[in-house]
Formats: sequence, C-alpha cells, structure tokens
Amino acid sequence: MRLDDYDPGDDIRDLGRGGGGGGFGGGGGLGGLLIGFLPMLLGRKMGCGTILLLGAVAFFVLGPGANMLSIGGGTSDPMADSRGAAQGVACDTEGERFACNVFGSTHQVWEQLVSGYQKPTLNFYSHSVDSQGCGSASSAMGPFYCPADRGVYLDTDFFRDLEQKFGAAGDAAQAYVVAHEVGHHIQTISGISDQVRQAQARSSQAEGNQLQVRMELQADCYAGVWAARARNSAGQTVMEAGDMEEAMRAANAIGDDTLMRSAGQRPVPESFTHGTSEQRMTWLRRGLQTGDPRQCNTFDTAI
Repeated sequence: MRLDDYDPGDDIRDLGRGGGGGGFGGGGGLGGLLIGFLPMLLGRKMGCGTILLLGAVAFFVLGPGANMLSIGGGTSDPMADSRGAAQGVACDTEGERFACNVFGSTHQVWEQLVSGYQKPTLNFYSHSVDSQGCGSASSAMGPFYCPADRGVYLDTDFFRDLEQKFGAAGDAAQAYVVAHEVGHHIQTISGISDQVRQAQARSSQAEGNQLQVRMELQADCYAGVWAARARNSAGQTVMEAGDMEEAMRAANAIGDDTLMRSAGQRPVPESFTHGTSEQRMTWLRRGLQTGDPRQCNTFDTAI
C-alpha cells in the first residue's frame, strides 16, 4: 500500500506491556477473557468491537476446539523488548509504523466525510491492557474499539497471527483490521452505536446478536470506503495491485461460520456476532467499489 508517514501525536500512545492475566482472574486464554468481557458484550449489549471476537460467544465456549484460535493467551512475550513496548514509544517498530500510517490516513478520509469529525486514539499495547473505558483486555482478544473512551487498542502481534493462523497475509489485510476499528469510531460519533445499543436492550439475545452483526458489517463497509477514497501526498490511491484480494482474504478468514468450522463446531447463525465470511466480503467489497458511506447502511437492507 502507498501510505504516507504519519507523525504520531497525542492521539497515538504506546501503553507498553501489561501485567499478569490482565485482570481476568488468572485466565490468559479466550475462556478467561470471555468471562471478563461477557458482561460488556451481553449485559451492555454493545461492548468493544474486536475483530477477533468474531462469533466468540457462540463457539469459544462450546468445546475443546476453542484453544485452536487462541492468540497470545497465557504465554510469555519474548518479542516485547524488540517491539519497543517496554519503552512506550509509539510507532517505533515496523508493525506499529504501518498501523500509524493507516490510522493517519483514515483521519484524512473521514474528516472529509463527517462534519465535526473528532479523532479516536490509537493505543498500542503488549500482552494485556487496562483500557480507560472498557476495562481489562488481553492480546488474545485481538484489536478492539472501546466506545467509552473512543480508543482503538492494538497489539501488532495480531498481524503475525492474522497471517500464520488465519492465512491472511499482506499489508492490506492489516490495514483492513485498523480501518475496521476506526469504522466503529464513526458509528460512535455519528450516534449509530447508541441507537443500536438501545435497540439491543429491548431485544432478545438472538435479535441483539443480529443487530451486532449489522454493526460489524457496517464497520467492514466503512473500512472499504476508506480504502477506496484514501490518497497519499502524491495524489495516488493507497491501494496497489493485489491489495483488494488481500483484504478479501482477511474478511473471508474471519467470518463467524469459517471460524466456527475451524474450531470444529457447527455454525449456529443465531449466535453470530460479526457475520459470515460471505457477508463480510460483500460489505467490504461494497465500500471498496462505491467509496460512499451512504451505501453502508446495513440496518435498512438485507445482509
């Protein structure tokens, strides 16, 4: 991808390496994480939009196959020093620099599309983190957006796992991850998140899950809008040959149905929280092809 270097300011922080199990009662894997996050995801009916919690309520608690998709849970992190996490300097490694450049590019796009746009923060962390608004989290959760403090939280080790565990290599796949979480920020500042949360509070669990799926698919579409509209300082589109295919492979790899089958489970549509692989690719493609956020209304159309 053709991205400019983004000068990190107050909106990007390196929170360093977290300690222990991140406040989840000693469990570093996804089972312990779900115990900590279920009240946030189900009780408040909204929660943090993590790309790796795709269908987690459905399948990570269903059987022994759950550990197949655990990322980073309960293990030491020998890469922490080399990533610069201990020093707390943002954008000082290759993975962080790339995420910073994507993050800066999203601002340039959304400032043109959203009146009164306010930037989210980008928070790098290693192993675990205590977010200001959404409590403790581990890298096993994957990247997430916290609407309470309007922050994107990212451990760039996820990029390696995206390639090695999900077969979704390439910088466009990584950019999709960051742009998806920024898409949740757009939903927050536009009021969509609050409207959905209120509707979920009046809904059954299955109905609430369906609303959450529509939220995630809209964030996918918003990620596509960014990729379609983003330009660098030379006026070039940031997308290069093969980038769209890379992003599509990532969307396909992390659909609820695909992840459940990979975990040895039968897909249960009523429990989906992020959408099928086909749905995720469809809405990402819509954003990429139209570059129009008005085409991302997943709430008033069939998905």
